[in-house]
Amino acid sequence: MRNCPLCQPTPYDLLWQDDFCRVVLLHDADYPAYCRVELIAHVKEMTDLPPAARARTMKVVFAVETALREVIQPDKINLASLGNKTPHMHWHVLPRFESDKHFPNSHWGSAMRDSESQPMRQDVRDHLQRVVTMRVECALNS
Repeated sequence: MRNCPLCQPTPYDLLWQDDFCRVVLLHDADYPAYCRVELIAHVKEMTDLPPAARARTMKVVFAVETALREVIQPDKINLASLGNKTPHMHWHVLPRFESDKHFPNSHWGSAMRDSESQPMRQDVRDHLQRVVTMRVECALNS
């Protein structure tokens, strides 16, 4: 689809990609380890995918969650697939900390406190990319 931003090459930091999906790092000022798993094909709903593709999608989502838990060590991980604004299948994988701006609310909800943004250091980003790649490839080969 021409007007769909997820059908275009990503403007975000690409952590991993194959011909089915990609993992991007959004570098959100308040959530520097915020990742998104985006399908390459324009698919609106999970149930539009055949069962094997649904399973493949979730293997990637869970592998990204595992990598974030290992590298970032958050208090919680939020997983979300809404698609109301962008009806192209994608999953948000968001590490959360009790001290973050919105916790315990959704990061799309009302802020609960002020918090200082802490950009991700390049060495942490590089380590995250290595672990995401390893976890995703291991999950897809199992």
